[in-house]
Amino acid sequence: MSLNPKRTVAQLQELRSLTSDENGAQRVAWTDTWLKAREWLASKVKELPVEQHYDAAGNNWVTLAGASQKCLLIGGHLDSVPNGGWLDGSLNVLAGLAVLRRMATEFAGRPPVTVRLVDWADEEGARFGRSLLGSSAFAGTHSIEADRGRTDRDGVKLENALRRCGVEIDKFPEAGKERKNAAAYLELHIEQGPVLERMGLPLGVVLGTKGVERHIITFHGQEAHSGSTPMNARRDALAAAAKLALEIRSIAKKYQDAVCTMGSVKTFPGIVTAVVGRCEVTLDQRDLDANILAQMYREAQEASQRFAAEEHCTVNWSRLWSIEPVPFHPYLLELCDQAVRETSGTSHRMPSGPLHDAAEVSRAGIPTVMMFVQSLNGISHNKIEDTNEEHLEMSVVALDRLASKTMDWILEQR
Repeated sequence: MSLNPKRTVAQLQELRSLTSDENGAQRVAWTDTWLKAREWLASKVKELPVEQHYDAAGNNWVTLAGASQKCLLIGGHLDSVPNGGWLDGSLNVLAGLAVLRRMATEFAGRPPVTVRLVDWADEEGARFGRSLLGSSAFAGTHSIEADRGRTDRDGVKLENALRRCGVEIDKFPEAGKERKNAAAYLELHIEQGPVLERMGLPLGVVLGTKGVERHIITFHGQEAHSGSTPMNARRDALAAAAKLALEIRSIAKKYQDAVCTMGSVKTFPGIVTAVVGRCEVTLDQRDLDANILAQMYREAQEASQRFAAEEHCTVNWSRLWSIEPVPFHPYLLELCDQAVRETSGTSHRMPSGPLHDAAEVSRAGIPTVMMFVQSLNGISHNKIEDTNEEHLEMSVVALDRLASKTMDWILEQR
């Protein structure tokens, strides 16, 4: 049987019917619906000459043994955010399954290199706030002590939710065994943004995942009565924060692919009759270039000090989280570019703003590359998430071509 992209689209639709409701996909990791999705996937691989198992972090591995022990990895994730879309993560897995099926048939169950499909556990972090959980365990970048006590909105601990699904958090380091013989990693993903659609392109080559600087910024002023305090006597913390909210747009626009987002604003005392005495905001800054990311951070800090002084306030910063930029493998980028051009006639290279499991794999030293397929209206993590079926089919073809090229490259390595 040759590659069958239409079958992949039909399977995606089948999975949507099984694990979604009127509000969207409900495959949140460590829930019954997610387990149902994984059982469904297991039923799809039974007919293939493969070995399937779960590692110590709950990652699901499907292995087609090859003539060489060197491994080509193809990955994705079946878990979703609550009320999510039908393609995010699941396209990666089912397109990878199509490639695995094609190779099993073409090479009579024994391709030149070993091919492994992985469904990563809890990429989204939707329930406990810890994204890339399974892939970080694989990569050895896990944070067990910081994560074990995380709780969901119902007070359930992450550690207990994992145990219910047969996973012990203290055994996460054992997931690193799966890195043995890994020679390359490929991941197809919906773009989750508007760039490819605006350019009229179905597919894109992902240069890497952007680094992130994420901070809480607190402006301190003076609470005062809104009626009796003259405008020129106010120490308005919100006014300083508002100036920064506009300034970060100018900062980001200096750099081609940079983004800055002030996503949360809290005011205290937060009543209509009081000048804001304290204002807490969050700032998320991203770029693929570490130097640009550091420069934006410095510029935002300097701006916050300037605006605080203008409003007779003070300001302090507290880091929430950060991760370095992760550029993908240069030669695999070339192979991905070739596969995209052969499939769609043209190509575009772009960074990924969202984080992906591919970043953790790359951090483990495994040559990695990602491919994007267009997202309609740039919408994801939403029930209206969608991609034209023609483009979905093209993405399966392009991934298959990339897998063949990468397999040849692996065999050339000494």
